[in-house]
Amino acid sequence: MRLAGSICATLATAILASLAPPGAHVSIDPNAIGKTPTISWTTFNGDYSGQRYSTLTQIAPSNLNRLGQQWIFRITEVGAQRGAPVPIIKCTPLLVDGVLYITIPDHVWAIDARTGSQLWRYDWVDHGGHLVGQRGVGIWKTTVFFLTPDNWLIALDANTGHELWRKNYADARKQYFSTAAPLVIRNHVIVGVGGDAMDMPGFLDSFDPETGDLQWTWWSTPRKGDPALKTWPNEAASDHGGGMTWMPGTYDPELNLLYWPTGNTNPVFAGQGRPGANLWTESIVALDPDTGKLNWYFQVSPHDTHDFDNTTAPILFDRVVDGKPRKLVAQAARNGFFVTLDRVNGKYLVVKPYVPLDYSSGLSPQGEPIPIPDKDPSVGGSINIVNATNWQAPAYSRKTGLVYVNSVEGKAIYYLTDDSAQPSGYGGTGTGIGHLNRVLQAIDPLTGNAVWRHVYPNLDDAPTTVGPSILTTASNLLVTGDDQKNLIIYSADRGEILWNRELAANESGGIISYILAGRQYILFGAGGTLYAFTLQDKNQ
Repeated sequence: MRLAGSICATLATAILASLAPPGAHVSIDPNAIGKTPTISWTTFNGDYSGQRYSTLTQIAPSNLNRLGQQWIFRITEVGAQRGAPVPIIKCTPLLVDGVLYITIPDHVWAIDARTGSQLWRYDWVDHGGHLVGQRGVGIWKTTVFFLTPDNWLIALDANTGHELWRKNYADARKQYFSTAAPLVIRNHVIVGVGGDAMDMPGFLDSFDPETGDLQWTWWSTPRKGDPALKTWPNEAASDHGGGMTWMPGTYDPELNLLYWPTGNTNPVFAGQGRPGANLWTESIVALDPDTGKLNWYFQVSPHDTHDFDNTTAPILFDRVVDGKPRKLVAQAARNGFFVTLDRVNGKYLVVKPYVPLDYSSGLSPQGEPIPIPDKDPSVGGSINIVNATNWQAPAYSRKTGLVYVNSVEGKAIYYLTDDSAQPSGYGGTGTGIGHLNRVLQAIDPLTGNAVWRHVYPNLDDAPTTVGPSILTTASNLLVTGDDQKNLIIYSADRGEILWNRELAANESGGIISYILAGRQYILFGAGGTLYAFTLQDKNQ
């Protein structure tokens, strides 16, 4: 079945590839990947830092009255997906040599960045993958890398969409699935996996970009003989402990350290069968990208029992602290804590709530929050916070020195549905209660304090799954959206609304900016449509 389906997909791709404009040639030097984005956007976050900051200034507060839609690209040919009535663009587009690459589960498009016209499309027939989303591709030289829902790493010719090779790295029959954008670092294609509540261990794999050969594997729960097993009751619990790696990490080329966020612990809500901190779930880990060796870790949510998936991007930045230059990493975690760490050694500078919470009794000597057991899910129900944010990307501005995050303030009731000594799966449920506030925050990463807050008119009590990504620019702009189908531009320093435009759907993917042929574009997905905005001529 797989072979037949894949042959059909390859034939369809070859036909579509013949429609590509003659002379198109996409190629990128691996050393140029992860550089500050201007005419390219080469990683999920634009560069390796996770800042999602554009140095472009053509679009500025003074001319936003001229900002208008240049072109749109609608996903119409694919039709309804299994389990998803309308295709939703959750990816961050990549841009190289004037060609954009976008994805939804099972599909990749190459699009002319100037006009929005399709160059080629690649289709995959998956067998058992979860179609919850797809965050984009990675690129290396003339090869684009794509993860299928059923855990195949596909290498495509960036200019034609022709399949070069494929590698199956996780078993969909064990309920692993893949939604991430691969992260390419020199000669490593690094991929993570999902598998929420399926009692499997998470991991990262690194592959050779030319051959697809496996280079190394890092497990997000410790293996036999590892001293970290003492944070689990036994090896079997660790083997089923989760810690999925389904969002891309960030990277410091000078330190040669890869910073990856790890997901929730399994069983998700039922923690009585896994006493201990349960490393390395719910953590930021620093790895050597050449070997996969762990350098340091910081566990943001020890012994998580509330599905506080710690997959928000770790943002890298340099600042002067107490008169000394420091290399720092910050994260607005889903458990409601904002953390700033020294990214050389993982020591904490700031660990502070950025939403109202009451489930922690303080911090450990390492700065890790200490959970209150009475706040764990119970058969009769217990109250705790909803996820304070979600996977949608935060941002950092080099102009203001602030971190920006779309957050949610509110409560949920958590029930324990499996109170056995050895629970499995989710083992419980969590449901939001009362009114939830959606808040855009600008946070000083050296203090954890909000410099400004914008409370959205939250008409629909939107859950954390409704929260757009953020882009900042050197012209003091912050671009994001709300849950009422509005694209909004704020002043990054003060949070004043400068411009807005109603769309056909909520912004659903990552926002990028680039300059081509002398024009700066702002590009993003909303529902099944890709929008490109730029300054319109005064006489239009």
